[in-house]
Amino acid sequence: MAEPTATNLDTGTPHSARLWNYWLGGKDNFQADRDAGDAIAGMLPSIVALAREDRKFLRRSVEHLVRDGGIRQILDIGTGLPTADNTHQVAQAVAPETRVVYVDNDPLVLVHARALLSGSAEGVTNYVEADLNDPEAILRAARETLDLAQPVALTLLGIVHFIRDDATALAVVRRLVDELAPGSFLVIAHGCHDINTDEAHRIVDFWNERGTPKIKYRSSAQIAAFFDGLRLLEPGVVPCNRWRPDGDAGEDVNQYCAVGVKE
Repeated sequence: MAEPTATNLDTGTPHSARLWNYWLGGKDNFQADRDAGDAIAGMLPSIVALAREDRKFLRRSVEHLVRDGGIRQILDIGTGLPTADNTHQVAQAVAPETRVVYVDNDPLVLVHARALLSGSAEGVTNYVEADLNDPEAILRAARETLDLAQPVALTLLGIVHFIRDDATALAVVRRLVDELAPGSFLVIAHGCHDINTDEAHRIVDFWNERGTPKIKYRSSAQIAAFFDGLRLLEPGVVPCNRWRPDGDAGEDVNQYCAVGVKE
């Protein structure tokens, strides 16, 4: 069974979406989130860069898939709190007719998303309250906006590592990909423990004792397994800062990413 994900708005318990928002310089966070964020950054200072590199990877990958891959439909699961360069903004800047469905199960995320995320007149931007642990509910809701008989980019950035059971995580991703048409893409960014290994284990333990939802970092090989049956785009499974960077890649961060195409 997949672990349940807490959705109640508890401002006294650090939450991953608000923690991420804090590291990105946002204001939609509480003292518990800031305290946890500072403690984790004290153990692994590059974690703040990780949050920023994740957003840069989102921008680069979405731009590539819309501009060069012909994608006009995106299913973004694990939306997080709105910041700069949100998925629909990146996609619709290239192709205004792009249709984007955001999925999250955090009430604060959904309130902000519905208030702040507006798409282009030509495209569609929709928001769905659902949990990654329930792919059938996600697919049902996505069909109201997206034509799953046509190619879709499925983005799972910083979300699969909240399913800590390996078999369940693989099964959930596979179920979603199975429903997509040929020409679709899978985009994943996932926390890893084979960079800065000791620090990575410490911050995972720290978070799982204090924060929600609980997390599991995986190795590059485990993350590559999510792409079984797909063709990985170059450069394969790499730290987020090394996926087709605009300039100098800089220091490697504790998050692998990859893009695969269903042929």
